[in-house]
Amino acid sequence: MAKKKSKTKNNENTIARNKRASHEYHLEERFEAGLELQGWEVKSLRAGKANIADSYIFLKNGEAWLLGASFPPLDAACSHVICDPMRYRKLLLKRRELDNLLGKVERQGYSIIPISLYWKKAWVKISFALAKGKQAHDKRNADKDREWKVQKERMMKHSVR
Repeated sequence: MAKKKSKTKNNENTIARNKRASHEYHLEERFEAGLELQGWEVKSLRAGKANIADSYIFLKNGEAWLLGASFPPLDAACSHVICDPMRYRKLLLKRRELDNLLGKVERQGYSIIPISLYWKKAWVKISFALAKGKQAHDKRNADKDREWKVQKERMMKHSVR
């Protein structure tokens, strides 16, 4: 008998998620990239210590860099390595993807916002999106729509009985 594939996302691979991203920004186009990490950072990520809530991605000299992500070192980290939990981390992208991102950021005014950090096989990947900031009235409308969906589900659930 063949195993059935699960249709739900496998959340056990997720290391960190930026929950504020969809509230603060209109997320348009999503991308995935690898991260250039040091050994102590990988150990920290395996322990689940990561925070990408206040991070962002910027482009400089034809390369993409992650700034503001915090990977605190473990207590058992090597003593001869200087651990900087807030250092810049290079994103591994193809030239065509970098050029596409650069054009949209410079010409169309997009920001690049990290969404989640996760394991893909043995590699650490980051999911990020091109985004435009929401204004206060957009946030209120999004909250109203979300509340309406929940209320509608409740009404449908009770009306079925």
